[in-house]
Amino acid sequence: MNMIAKPQPKTKRGRERRAQILAAAEDVFSEMGFTAASIADITRRAGTAQGTLYLYFDSKDEIFREVMLDLGRQIRRESSRAIEDATDRIDAEIRGLETYLRFVVRRPSVYRIVQQCAVVDRTTWREFYQTVFDRYVPHLQAAADREELSQGDAEVRAWMMIGIFTLMGERVSDWDNGKDIDRIVTEFSSLLRYGIAPRDEPTSNTR
Repeated sequence: MNMIAKPQPKTKRGRERRAQILAAAEDVFSEMGFTAASIADITRRAGTAQGTLYLYFDSKDEIFREVMLDLGRQIRRESSRAIEDATDRIDAEIRGLETYLRFVVRRPSVYRIVQQCAVVDRTTWREFYQTVFDRYVPHLQAAADREELSQGDAEVRAWMMIGIFTLMGERVSDWDNGKDIDRIVTEFSSLLRYGIAPRDEPTSNTR
């Protein structure tokens, strides 16, 4: 799916209508799957005419791509707000994980769409994660330079952290509906602060 997206609407009404279509498409793709979903399904869910949809998107493929990338933007916005007053990078990582887990519990469609994207639009799937990685690496390196983290390979660490977030998000979203978030965040905090090797520090509920 290599395509050039239409420019963002210039008016507030246009932006709201575009967002309404994306929200409807997210629900439809999540429930029906990309292959079975149609433009008509999306416009019915959005309560708009097909002609209106084509003012903002050229095809179902383009809508799917924009749904995927918009989910990434929403996750990053929430995470940025959650960590803006973090005391250090470890505190930011802990807050970031909790925020992400609560987001995907509220929006279980995230993983259904990401999993579909890995099959139907591998380029966008890779872009989704590459964007996270590209933003993550400088933050980890800067934190190590400030001595908030130990020195290490920031690129490898970034992929490791993305892996933790991704799999734990899938677990709370699809397996236990978020009931284990506090437990997961507590253990994540312990892992970041003390590591996994035998230690003298207590394994309390310190966060």
